[in-house]
Parts: sequence; C-alpha cells; structure tokens
Amino acid sequence: MQESSLDLTAVTRRIISALFLAQSLASAAFIANIAVNAIVGARLSGNDALAGLPSTLMLAGAAIAAYPAGRAMQRFGRRPGLIIGMLLGVSGMLIDGIAVIGHSFPLFLIGLFLVGTARGITDQSRYAAADAVHPDRRASAISTVVFASTIGAVGGPLLVGPLGQIALAGGLPELTGPMFGGAILFGLAALTLFLFLHPDPRLLAIRPGRHTTSVNQLQPVTRSPGAILRLPSVRTGLISMVLGQVVMVLVMSVTSLHMSHHHHGLDSISLVIGAHIFGMFGLSMLTGRLIDRLGRTPTIIIGTWLLIAGALIAPASLLTPWLAVGLFLVGLGWNLCYIAGSSLLADATTAGERGAVQGLSDLLVNLGSAFGSLSSGFILAGLGYLALCLFGAMLCLVPLSAALWWGQPLRSAVKGMD
Repeated sequence: MQESSLDLTAVTRRIISALFLAQSLASAAFIANIAVNAIVGARLSGNDALAGLPSTLMLAGAAIAAYPAGRAMQRFGRRPGLIIGMLLGVSGMLIDGIAVIGHSFPLFLIGLFLVGTARGITDQSRYAAADAVHPDRRASAISTVVFASTIGAVGGPLLVGPLGQIALAGGLPELTGPMFGGAILFGLAALTLFLFLHPDPRLLAIRPGRHTTSVNQLQPVTRSPGAILRLPSVRTGLISMVLGQVVMVLVMSVTSLHMSHHHHGLDSISLVIGAHIFGMFGLSMLTGRLIDRLGRTPTIIIGTWLLIAGALIAPASLLTPWLAVGLFLVGLGWNLCYIAGSSLLADATTAGERGAVQGLSDLLVNLGSAFGSLSSGFILAGLGYLALCLFGAMLCLVPLSAALWWGQPLRSAVKGMD
C-alpha cells in the first residue's frame, strides 16, 4: 500500500511538472505574439484603427473554444484535448508567419483566431492539474500552473527581439520571428504533454475513493447543468472568477493610457504594469497553499477586498509608487479569486461533470475579458479614470456578497460531514 502511494505521488509530480513546462512554453508563445500583434495588424491593414482587432479575435477564439473543449475533455480526457490545443497553436502561428510574408491581413486574422482557440483550450491545463491531486491540494496544483504564466509574462517579451533577429538572418521579415518562434514553442509544449502527461489526469480524477470531497459525495454521479449551476459553491466560484476578471481587465487596460495622459514616462508605466503582473502571477505558489489551508470562500472574500482596495488606491494619486501599489493589489485580488474560484468548481463537481462546467467558466471569463477591455476605453474617455475605478470597486461587491451569502451554507454542509 505504501509503495503504491509513493508511485502515485511520483506520477502526480510528473503530471504537474509536465503541465507547468507546457504551459510555460505556450504562455511565452502567446505573449511574444501579443507583443507584436497590434503592429502587424496596423501594417497589414494599412489602418491604425484596426490595430486592436487582432487581440479581439484572439479573445473571441478563446471564448468560443472554451466550452466545447471542456465537454470534449470530459468525454475523451485531458491529454488529447490539451495536445490538440497546442497543435492548433502551432497551426495558428505558422499561418500568421505566412500572412506576414504574403502581406495578407485576412490570413493573419485567421491565424490569430486559431491562436485564440488554442488559448481557450490550453487555459484548462489548470483543471488537469486539479484532477491529478487530492482535493486538499487542488488550489496548490492550480496555482502551480497559473504561476507558469509568469514565465510567459517575463520570457515572451524578451524573446521578441532575438526571434526577430533570427528571422532577419534567415532572409524573412523581422515580424515573422515571434510567429515562427511561437510555433516552435507550441510544438515543444505538445511534445512535452505527449511524452509525460500520462496517465491522463481524468483517470486519476475518477480513481475510486481518492478524488471526492464531503460535498460532492452527497451528489449523484452526473447532474443536469441547471442542477450544477444551482449549487452555491459553483455560483460563488463562477461569479468570483468572471467579475474578478472583469474588474482586473477594466482597471489594467487603461492605466498605461491614464499615466501617459498625465505625462508619465515609459519607465514609470512599465514599473506599474510590472507590479500588476507580479501581483497576478508572481505569488501564485504561495497563494495556492494559502487557499488550501484557509479555504476557498474565505480566500474569495479576501481577494474581493484586495480588488476593492486596489481599485480605490489607483486613482487616489498620480505618484508612480501609489499607482504601483494599487495595480499590485488588483492583480493579487484577481489571483485569489481566480484560483479559489477554479478550486471551488473542481470541489463541487464530479469527474463526469467537471469538464463542461469548467469549459463554461472559461467561456464566461473570456467574455468578461472582452467586456472589460472594450468598455474600459469608453468609460475612461467619457467619465475618467476615477469613475472607472469606482465602477470596478462596485462590481466587486457582487462576488463579495456571493461569498458571504452562499459561503455559510457551504461551510455548514462540510462541517456537518466531518
């Protein structure tokens, strides 16, 4: 029995490591691509007004892919689904590179849509990590995969210049470098999952007696979508993830423009955005452990208060350190809501239900990103940065209320089973 436990621990570690490495490679490819998309879009279209269309298409691809990907992984397993997602990333990047060479804006948009589709699929790596571990370590496993995005946030922009130089040395346009380089990174991620992501995490999730919680032991093996969405924990998790995403994107999207309007230099802007990115991803390894120890719902409450604090601090002063603190708190609050919400969905559903619910959550999160991104500019232009941040703080009252209202019944149910 002890030897079997040790073997299972080694398998789990290998799976989490494979997911971390693959997600790091994919994240670096995404960020390197995003760094030049606006430039490529403006050049190929000949219209600066269309520079934002590439990012919108990527968000659309991610949103459209999330739910069917979740359903497919529920039926066929995490491993084939994630590998297909990485291969779609390879295809999209190659198409984008060819589009730059051929100066074709429509082909470039097709490639970006595929890259966005890959994003919608591969973002579910965190749920594969949750499947592979015991329930009391789910938040830590999810946070490990979320932390992999830090690799992309740091490494992606650093790769843009060298990849461009390699492309020039090969006689290709400089902007094809991030595209073809991204294809290689996606290919390496797919190879990593093919070699090391076994057994399929879904098989571990349905292992008898190992991956159930006191909450979902009371539930039937499969329930209707309506019955699942009526669960307090599922509602709380969904609301915290979606509105946390909306508020984070709403504030973050226009902070650099707000600073530019008030004559901040690029060094100050990069410092503030860097503090925000660090808050989003840099502490994930620690926040995951905190969530497992403190509990999902209390962590969501803390996360929403941090989002509110950050949204109120950011517009209170034009000093760079003040803005950096505000954006850091917004990023950290998002991190807590995102990881705790993801963990709640995994806790409240069985292996036969999990993929569809998690796919739905990622669909809503991506739509929330699109809403926050598209509305932020209009709110800033019409009402100003202060009003935008106050609106974000008010939105945070919804997940805070959900956690306070529905969290108590959930805690009582769990306590009753102890």
